[in-house]
Amino acid sequence: MQLGAFSISLAVKDLAASRAFYEKFGFTSFGGDGTHWVILKNGDHIIGLFQGMFERNILTFNPGWDTNAQKLSHFTDVRELQRSLKAQGVSLTTEADESTTGPASFVVVDPDGNPVLVDQHV
Repeated sequence: MQLGAFSISLAVKDLAASRAFYEKFGFTSFGGDGTHWVILKNGDHIIGLFQGMFERNILTFNPGWDTNAQKLSHFTDVRELQRSLKAQGVSLTTEADESTTGPASFVVVDPDGNPVLVDQHV
C-alpha cells in the first residue's frame, strides 16, 4: 500500500504561538494561508497547524505526493486504498466517490479514536 507523504495535522488554539514553537525545532513554512493554517517542514518531516478548522489532531497521508508536494509518477489511487481497507473490514467515517478520478479523500478512525485522513490532491 503506497500512502504517499505523511504529516500530522494539529488542531491549534493560537496559530502564531504554535508556529513560533515549531520553528524553534527548525521547521520552516512550506504552505498555507498564514491566518488559519500553515504547513511546516523540516527535512522530510511535515506538520500542519490548523486554527479553528477541526477539533482533533489528524494523521494525514497524501497519495500521489512526495514530501515536497510534488506528484509521484506512480502511486496507489485513494479509491484503491479505500477499497482495500473496506475489504479488510475497516469502517470509513467519510468515503471518496469511487465513480470519480483525481482529487478525493476518506477518513477512518483508529481503535483509540484518532482520525486518519487519506487526502489525494492529484
